[in-house]
Amino acid sequence: MDCTVSWTGGTGARSAMGFLAETGSGHTVMMDGAPDAAKPENGGQNLAPRPMEMVLAGTGGCTAYDVVLILKRGRQQVTGCQVQLKSERATQDPKVFTTIHMHFVVTGKDLNASAVERAIAMSHDKYCSASIMLAKTAEITTSFEIVAD
Repeated sequence: MDCTVSWTGGTGARSAMGFLAETGSGHTVMMDGAPDAAKPENGGQNLAPRPMEMVLAGTGGCTAYDVVLILKRGRQQVTGCQVQLKSERATQDPKVFTTIHMHFVVTGKDLNASAVERAIAMSHDKYCSASIMLAKTAEITTSFEIVAD
């Protein structure tokens, strides 16, 4: 897997802290830092997600992908899957994630709660590289609800 991240530049007191990521699969994603009122030259302009937000979003995408795939393979009639992630980070550098809670909202027809619970567990225990990696520093918890279609 390859990725190139390039600073988009900026000059003066309002120097931009934006970055463009170009993925090996041919996609681009913008990232930006948070504005810094005390030192504007060190802050971003709030034009795109923060890099750590992208890490959290990527983790949500990774586990949602697994859950949907596992449910489909188990012949569950899943029609939707949303993951709401809430996290906390360390207060000092490196500001790693310390807790992450993932709440899954799974939509479908006649979904089996045990199958949904099992799919989430399998993702977090075996398949989701991102959440397994983040679990090295963060306590990851999960919950779910089923919405009938």
